[in-house]
Amino acid sequence: MKRIYLLIMFAFTFLVVQSQTLLNLDSCRALAIRNNKQLKIASENVKKASYEKKSAFAQYLPDVSFTGTYMYNQKNLSLLNEDKFLPIGTKMADGTFGFTPDQVAGMTLPNGQWVPVDADGVPFDPRQHPDKIVWKEYTTIPQNEFEMDIHNVWAGVFSLIQPVFMGGKILAYNQITKYAEQLSESQKNAELQNVILKTDETYWQIVSLSNKKKLADAYVDLLRKMNNDVQALIEEGFATRADGLSVKVRLNEAEMAQTKVNDGLNLSKMLLCQLCGIPVENDINLADEFVENISSSKETAAVDINQAFMNRPELQSLNLATKIYEKKEIVSRSEMLPTLALSANYMVTNPNLFNGFQTDFAGMWNVGVVLRIPIFHWGDKYNKLNAAKAETRIKRFELEEAREKITLQINQSVFKLNEARKNIESASKNMENADENLRYANAGFEEGVIPVSNVMEAQTAWLKAHSQLIDAQIDIKLAEVYLKKSIGKLKVEN
Repeated sequence: MKRIYLLIMFAFTFLVVQSQTLLNLDSCRALAIRNNKQLKIASENVKKASYEKKSAFAQYLPDVSFTGTYMYNQKNLSLLNEDKFLPIGTKMADGTFGFTPDQVAGMTLPNGQWVPVDADGVPFDPRQHPDKIVWKEYTTIPQNEFEMDIHNVWAGVFSLIQPVFMGGKILAYNQITKYAEQLSESQKNAELQNVILKTDETYWQIVSLSNKKKLADAYVDLLRKMNNDVQALIEEGFATRADGLSVKVRLNEAEMAQTKVNDGLNLSKMLLCQLCGIPVENDINLADEFVENISSSKETAAVDINQAFMNRPELQSLNLATKIYEKKEIVSRSEMLPTLALSANYMVTNPNLFNGFQTDFAGMWNVGVVLRIPIFHWGDKYNKLNAAKAETRIKRFELEEAREKITLQINQSVFKLNEARKNIESASKNMENADENLRYANAGFEEGVIPVSNVMEAQTAWLKAHSQLIDAQIDIKLAEVYLKKSIGKLKVEN
């Protein structure tokens, strides 16, 4: 029993430790990158583009295929019509084949009873005048010799097609797929930076709310002490009930703000858990939550715009898209040019077409050249070419516009970072003044020379100054992140 109890306690302790996770910024980034679904989709798009590139290269190589068929036919093939077929006759004395009188008398042809005639064309009875029978022109036509057995037909063709000139289409397709592979890599890089940006924003938001929670807790404690002191002064007659009500109203407002900060902190941690692939019910703590003063560089931000253009994945993507549409112009133009290909085939059939339709397999090979020359297409190909050129111009305009917007974005990021660094200096001075003012106000209140309203004003100023300092510190961190994002250097190693 004791052993079971120890195992249960160990499991409970393990779960508690596991549920309280300490994370820093780098670990949050790594987890977010590992678990982000959009990044996984981008990786699959890179693989897809690689396969399409290999597929496009295969267009240079000959295409080999086999086509087979089987057919069952109801009837055989006959080379003569039915009235040309006569029964096999009897060999006559002169060497010809004819019919005996009894054979002729019982002969029924498709068109009715056959009646023989003599050399003058006069009908006669062959049984009474056998000497008049002359059959040379009607003899030796066996029907089965002119029927082809096609009840079961088998056929197959091995084909080889080697492109020689396709109007530049194959080369253009290979270049398009190469640019498409680079484009997918660039889009993956852009998605990676978006994931890092979102993670950093949420991380520093949690740090901000955590510090504001500490500030809100301290402010509530300050007001509770103030409320107790005022209630004591009211009982002694040194303060009015109005002073007590004012403090209580301010205390209620502070407690409501405290609740909002706690809720916002919990929701932000849930969001970070979701980004990092951690169960949202886990209790996480961030390394920077416990840092009193968040350090940052005080150097004035300066960037190289041209280098930023080279680093931005959005510009890389638009530049590659422009190249792709330029190659699509070549593809559209190739539809108006002649195409040339070599062909080689081997055909096999059963029945044997080369030996009287015998029921065995036989075949032959052939080689040839396939030339296709477009002559008239009602302007269809020409209009497609113009549409492709228009798409290329659109991408060029989008590229120019993106460069202008990115230039503006970089300058804004630089200004915001420099402004945030200046603001933190003034916020630090304001906080020092607010601390000193609150100290004097509390001392004066205890001496009875400063009224309650002045103390509450000092407390409000103290709260505002500390809150502004927290915002200024977080603004610097976010401004640094936004600047790195704007110049295309927001990476994991940062």
